[in-house]
Amino acid sequence: MSIVALGLSHHTAPVTVRERFAFADAMMPDATRKLRESGLLEEAVILSTCNRVELYAATSAEPRAALSELRRFLLEHHNFTEPLGNALYELTEPHSVEHLFKVAAGLDSMVLGETEILGQLKQAYDLALKHRHTGRQLNKAFQSAFNVAKRIRTETNIQRGSVSVASVAVELAEKIFDKLKGRTVMVIGAGDTSEKTARALLSRGAQSVIVSNRSHDRAEALAQELGGRAVHFDDWHREFAQIDIVISSTSAPHYVITRQKLAPLLALRHARPLLLVDIAVPRDIDPDVNFLDDVYLYNVDDLQTIADDYLKLRREELAVCESIIRERAAQLLLDGKASPATAGSWCAVRST
Repeated sequence: MSIVALGLSHHTAPVTVRERFAFADAMMPDATRKLRESGLLEEAVILSTCNRVELYAATSAEPRAALSELRRFLLEHHNFTEPLGNALYELTEPHSVEHLFKVAAGLDSMVLGETEILGQLKQAYDLALKHRHTGRQLNKAFQSAFNVAKRIRTETNIQRGSVSVASVAVELAEKIFDKLKGRTVMVIGAGDTSEKTARALLSRGAQSVIVSNRSHDRAEALAQELGGRAVHFDDWHREFAQIDIVISSTSAPHYVITRQKLAPLLALRHARPLLLVDIAVPRDIDPDVNFLDDVYLYNVDDLQTIADDYLKLRREELAVCESIIRERAAQLLLDGKASPATAGSWCAVRST
């Protein structure tokens, strides 16, 4: 019996195509049952996320015949009759097993090394397991995939560092303030990135958020979403005595915060550090404020450079991760089929 896989992902298909193949959680058990009714597939697991739809199966049939059945099922189940080009990929051993391991470890994800997919994969497997759609082959393969993901997480640096503006800003804040508990954040300009950055800071312990925006209604709406309060745009400077972090992202054609405006306000802060995160283009904050004592300014290019450095570090680890995967997949295919894998040997862990 061999393992095959068929699917499409963000690598091969845009969201307009992927969304048409998505499986709702409620339909998953019945869909997997129908998939196995062809008689060609003894075991099956369906994985459906925002970035991928993949069908994994164990079969005693000729692998190409099994893949043809997977393709037929996927297209007919979703009433899809349009040309797909190269959107679908078909994998046989050892590539099917190696791909499963890469997915589990976050190596095939949009953000290299992310961990959310592991929880989603465990949920998909757990659902198939509970409805008796898996057996010795897929149980062994999926349990091995989870072990490989854990090994990669602990033995490599693939998940080290931040890869987004929001997460880099949080990391910078934690370096400057040691901890974010009790810190106050001001958001100037209620854009999407500044909102995500504020949410990230709050999730790591920041105490409160003050929002200032040219449209006061928008400021009030965002402040309510973040559990903070809004101030009028012309009054933001009155808050400087209490704030610790400023996230600025307006559409102003000129500097909103200048050295001349900021310098007199620093005396009210009694030498407390001030982190300024300028994610506006054109910039909101005069770079000369960097010359002021206890002020730390980072613009969007600074943040991206830090994120790219972390991403480079992750990519350098990719070769190490792939070596682990090839070694473990070869071992599984060599001797895994000789010893039964019991479903009870793995305890499902759901993502939160």
